[in-house]
Amino acid sequence: MKKILVANRGEIALRIMKTVKKMGIKTVAIYSIADRESPHVTYADEAVCIGEALSSKSYLVGEKIIKIAKALQVDAIHPGYGFLSENAGFVKKVEANNIIFIGPKSESILIMGNKIAAKEAVKHYNIPMVPGTPEAITDVKAATLIAKKIGFPVLIKASAGGGGKGMRIVDNEEEFESQMHRAISEATHAFGDGAVFIEKYIASPRHIEIQILADCLGHTVHLFERECSIQRRHQKVIEEAPSSILTPALRDTMGEAAIRVAKACNYIGAGTVEFLLDNNNRFYFLEMNTRLQVEHPVTECITGLDLVEQQIKIARGESLNLIQADLEIKGHAFELRVYAEDPFNEFLPSIGKINVYKIPKVPGIRVDNGVFEGADVSIYYDPLLSKLITYGNTRQEAILTMLNAIKAYHIEGVSTTLSFGKFVFEHAAFKAGNFNTNFIKTYFNPKILQEKTEREARLAALIALKQYQKDLNQIRLPNN
Repeated sequence: MKKILVANRGEIALRIMKTVKKMGIKTVAIYSIADRESPHVTYADEAVCIGEALSSKSYLVGEKIIKIAKALQVDAIHPGYGFLSENAGFVKKVEANNIIFIGPKSESILIMGNKIAAKEAVKHYNIPMVPGTPEAITDVKAATLIAKKIGFPVLIKASAGGGGKGMRIVDNEEEFESQMHRAISEATHAFGDGAVFIEKYIASPRHIEIQILADCLGHTVHLFERECSIQRRHQKVIEEAPSSILTPALRDTMGEAAIRVAKACNYIGAGTVEFLLDNNNRFYFLEMNTRLQVEHPVTECITGLDLVEQQIKIARGESLNLIQADLEIKGHAFELRVYAEDPFNEFLPSIGKINVYKIPKVPGIRVDNGVFEGADVSIYYDPLLSKLITYGNTRQEAILTMLNAIKAYHIEGVSTTLSFGKFVFEHAAFKAGNFNTNFIKTYFNPKILQEKTEREARLAALIALKQYQKDLNQIRLPNN
């Protein structure tokens, strides 16, 4: 490969390009009109405007991306995550144009992109699964009967998508029909497919995912787990590796299960198998993400591997220079997603100009950044500004480093999740590893957090005033 086009934007585009350049390969950026000054545009060797600000007229226009790739004699396309990264139709077109897609084959994406098809594929591989419908369903009356048979609470979940869209938790039969209609409507609007499936709701699970790598020669390894249980709106905010709850035996069992899932769809490249872990340490297959994950840096920290580099090598047809027995966990890592969101107002996006943007300079941190001081946070894209990653020899050390980094991270002009991150990393339950996906619902009270933040701001102002008065008293004016 001599040239790679990165079909994405923001922090992930820049992060991918850094590895591509390190490997001595030229980079091509695409950008919308709204992103013309973004860091990934200026960093790339070549950059082409792909269209208007709306994703549907820029980053989601696969035909135009392929046209640009061919015009610039691009060897491969890296999709990052989101946008077209799990679009089997786009991948087929890339393959048809003799361009390498840095990711799995379209067939694997097609299977794992549909949750019902994914369950059908893995059921012959001895993978534990949550009790639920064997196929997608849109018939509300039939779905009601199935839900009663499974037993409430149940989860209604869109078959064709993720990110919390088309998802409803239903506690009783009386609410089921209305929630079913809402889930179908939302799934249709978001994915163009209203089909959903019904499954038993695991009330207080841990969300554990396993990173896998698979080459073209049938060799597959797992790179251990990531704990992703701190979520809002069914979307992750804080991740860590390894999990504080997994024993070595359970880790091995889940890792082997993830490898079997990958083999069930003839997977090639980097992928992630997601599981739910209940209170009795029983795990259930949730889904497979056929792309690089947002939280991949924590795995890189504890393994010493560059996952983007591994993706590119696999796409070039190289065999994995790794065997499972040689892989080991070294230290502990956390990732805080720094979103332009207001934690005091149900994590709603915070739109505006970033007036101050100072990245922390703290030992043991990594910042995968995608914005700059003076940039505008628009309504058009996901409000992720950056990812703050910390590493330590122990979990406690990594937590302390994270708190120091949050304190040194200064952003003004928009609200961010930094204050929420501080709340989580200071919380006793989180420090003890005693939490699940209901952490926010159980512990997070925006009013209390806001009062605490205001108290700290007043205290900081008083300390500053006291220091100012002390400095004044030390001034010695000359006698007239």
